[in-house]
Amino acid sequence: MRAVARSNHQAMHYRKPKNFFSLLGVLFFVGIGSGFGQNSAAYKACNQKAQTQAEMNRCAHEEATRADAELNRVYDRVLSKAAAESEAVAKIKAAEKAWIAYRDAYMEAMYPAANKQSEYGSIYPMEADLLRARLTSQHVVDLKELLQQYSGGPR
Repeated sequence: MRAVARSNHQAMHYRKPKNFFSLLGVLFFVGIGSGFGQNSAAYKACNQKAQTQAEMNRCAHEEATRADAELNRVYDRVLSKAAAESEAVAKIKAAEKAWIAYRDAYMEAMYPAANKQSEYGSIYPMEADLLRARLTSQHVVDLKELLQQYSGGPR
């Protein structure tokens, strides 16, 4: 890397923590910045009861599963409402395919190591599932906008 002044964006680049307390600081920062506080009541209740990392991982997996189920419900409704417009259906499907590719690439960018479990530890499944849930929930908002468009809402 060249010896030049870094922009704020470059300065925020992830560095692997050197010790446990650094890791806690990173997790606290990432937790605040990534919207972990927007998790469902079911996730929060599950996580409050969790006593082990495996239980916390299970809670996060259930959260991701709930987000995926909501996405599928809304996506099916969008396709149903747009069914009369074959070009629209094709474009909606193409957009969804592109979003899935983006989501997967984004997750890989966040966790680039080939062996994720050994690199990121036992907390990785929880972090990955919470990230997936957050990305999915954000996308549900987009799909609801499409649903409004094809439900007779303002165009």
